[in-house]
Amino acid sequence: MTFTVLSDDQIRDTLENLSHDELDEFRNVLATALHEFSTNPKESYQQPLRISTHHPTSRAMSLYMPSCGPEGMGCKIVSLTTSDVTDADPSVKPIPPTGVVNLFTPTGQPLGLLNASTLTAFRTALASTCLLSRRAHVRTITVFGAGSQAYWHVRLALMLRGSTIRKVHVVNRRFSDAAGAILRSFSLVDPEIKKREGWEGAEFSMLTPAFHDYERLLTENLLASDVIYCCTPSREPVFDGSILTSHDGRRRGRLVVAVGSFKPDMHELPEELLLQATKPHHGKGHRHFHRHADEGGVVVVDTLEGALTESGEIISAKIGANQLVELGELVMLDRLPAEESEDNPLSQTSTDTLLDSEKPSEPSAAESSSTATSPTTNSGSRFPSLFHKRSSSSASDSDKKTKKETEDGRSRWLRDGTVVYKSVGLGLMDLVVGNHIVKVARAKNIGTQIPGF
Repeated sequence: MTFTVLSDDQIRDTLENLSHDELDEFRNVLATALHEFSTNPKESYQQPLRISTHHPTSRAMSLYMPSCGPEGMGCKIVSLTTSDVTDADPSVKPIPPTGVVNLFTPTGQPLGLLNASTLTAFRTALASTCLLSRRAHVRTITVFGAGSQAYWHVRLALMLRGSTIRKVHVVNRRFSDAAGAILRSFSLVDPEIKKREGWEGAEFSMLTPAFHDYERLLTENLLASDVIYCCTPSREPVFDGSILTSHDGRRRGRLVVAVGSFKPDMHELPEELLLQATKPHHGKGHRHFHRHADEGGVVVVDTLEGALTESGEIISAKIGANQLVELGELVMLDRLPAEESEDNPLSQTSTDTLLDSEKPSEPSAAESSSTATSPTTNSGSRFPSLFHKRSSSSASDSDKKTKKETEDGRSRWLRDGTVVYKSVGLGLMDLVVGNHIVKVARAKNIGTQIPGF
């Protein structure tokens, strides 16, 4: 068995130079795994919750994320210092996220050792592109944060949708070295690559609270954005929720992605936004004076169990499992033609959610408490979300027609509506993407290969 070792520079160089087709292959590999994880009752992927330790001297928090799937087994170990530690004690040396991903074959043979820094940021952004690729319009992007997560979310958006992207607004709490570095990174991309990907004319800007009229400029940027990325380990919302929950804010559909906060005491997204996204809507006889973009009635998450136990936003807003849908349940929906979408897509009828026809009756208080804390049933199968309905061979033509109309509604929401996606990370992402990186690296003769390890 050949053992592959890949440094962070080698991984970064490999991923920076992916062609559009190669990036699509990465995305399809991850989408297939997420779909299997969310919809297969046999649980091909086993995904325990992460555990953590705290070093008494360095004050570093280490996260351990194991996973098991058809590809084999893997475990990522990442160490870092959090802002609450460094802010409380200036003598503590800040440690950026650093660690490795260990990969094994299905029989337990060591397969590879990969630096985790770029891999983690890339695989997180890659999952977000499963939603980005469905959007009808991606012209203006606002990203909160200036680290690796922020960089790769924007970088993959440029790879996939660069021909339509005109403006990228970077928002950071201060104009730091990292903030300057992210702007330089995009300016230093080879002009031929920019031209090939179609974003040579894109404009990049930086906004910090030190700017005069910061609040006004931030509001304008958010209202103009088609995609908003939140990539900071913040303990308070990074923007005022009323900006997007107001009537003006709801007039256009947006993709809002939050990936930076991963602990119960962290909050990037305002509670108002999550409550609006999951708000029960009136029946079909209801009409609202203000027209606005479709809302799905749910928050999209990478993992139900992880979101309910690790996402501070989900926990504090008291959002239950029946108001969440896993990304893996959406990635295989058929796409609708983009030509059907208008420049400013609005709901054609009312504020009804796309799921009214499938929503069950409201659970009792006891049932609500149960589903909010446990995403699995007694039999061990994954929580059956509102979106996922297994097909029956005896379904009537009428049932099939209704199912098709429902799925078209979901696809229309993913394309034009307001979609909120919260990710806390999954070990299976490291397992699946890590294995594919090893495959690509070996094909391109990148990295250190140790035969007979």
